[in-house]
Amino acid sequence: MNPGDLARWASDPRHTRGRRIAEALSPPRNEHQRDRDRIVHSTAFRRLVYKTQVFLNHEGDLFRTRLTHSLEVAQLGRSAARALQLNEDLVEAIALAHDLGHTPFGHAGQDALHDCMASHGGFEHNLQSLRVVDRLEVRYPTFDGLNLCFETREGILKHCSRHNAERLVQAEAEGPGQRFLDGTRPSLEAQLVNLADEIAYNAHDIDDGLRSGLITLEQIGQVPLFARWRDEVLAEHPGLAEQPGRRLLFETLRRLLSAQMGDLVASTAQSLADAAPADADAVRALPPLVTLSPGLRAQNAELKRFLFAELYRHPQLVQSTALAKTVVAELFAAYLAAPAEMPPDFAQARDIPRAVADYIAGMTDRYALREHHRLTGRRLFA
Repeated sequence: MNPGDLARWASDPRHTRGRRIAEALSPPRNEHQRDRDRIVHSTAFRRLVYKTQVFLNHEGDLFRTRLTHSLEVAQLGRSAARALQLNEDLVEAIALAHDLGHTPFGHAGQDALHDCMASHGGFEHNLQSLRVVDRLEVRYPTFDGLNLCFETREGILKHCSRHNAERLVQAEAEGPGQRFLDGTRPSLEAQLVNLADEIAYNAHDIDDGLRSGLITLEQIGQVPLFARWRDEVLAEHPGLAEQPGRRLLFETLRRLLSAQMGDLVASTAQSLADAAPADADAVRALPPLVTLSPGLRAQNAELKRFLFAELYRHPQLVQSTALAKTVVAELFAAYLAAPAEMPPDFAQARDIPRAVADYIAGMTDRYALREHHRLTGRRLFA
């Protein structure tokens, strides 16, 4: 999309707040395209292919990973951004980078690392994603990180505790941590990625949960949001009920995703028309404008409750989660006791606990398991 095609409240790459370190422009790309390209070529982005979404990487080849999830979020986000005349390139950059700070083993790894860092400032995966693009990627001769634009960095930092926001602002006044102190909103593009993220993982967690056998089609069929679209598919294609394979599921999920994104576009267009922000900066002082209709929000909440109860807390996943937490905790203890077991740039850091957290957070599932076996002699997963 050309900048001239953007709505007045969209983030215009010609008027970015810029990079922390000034750089010459790189035509024909705009600044947010340039951010996207840097993210795609980063080491942290490549590692996402072997990082857990819900199911651990070794449990199957067809389950989502952090990489495939990020690509799905980017696809949904770009489609909605185009319909709303928002900045597609910025949406894509944020979507592709939003999980760069996730640990191995998904939320289990994050929780374990947070516990390990409890007396050292804790661990937040959104803050870690920002840390990756600001400091930990080492690719350029004159600065650390990727030196991304403010708007991309702001979108990456979806959540942040007040304590960490204060630390960020001390280091960078008016940086991406400021909004968590003054109660303002991020760009519409960041708001869009936040909601596309939720819509994407709800749908693909259904798919992965069914593929794993931990939930059944009969169980998810009791959830109204899913049942509505399954029943519509069967009314049009009754033969699918008897067919082997996954056509019924795929068509149901396709319609579920399309309906949610259509609702998002319509609801957001209405909220923008009602609020009529003068420009992108005016959005920041308003309530969230990228939204779903109240009815769909309620149905999504019901779907989330089902997934938490029947999938995320399934005994098999709980067992895997416990083992993953043990791997992370024992890795942390081993590196803290013997920093020289890490590469020199981590082992020689001034803040060893934070360096250990950085090193572990950057690991893929399979590398974490190899390191755990090397350091402890134990194999916790078959």
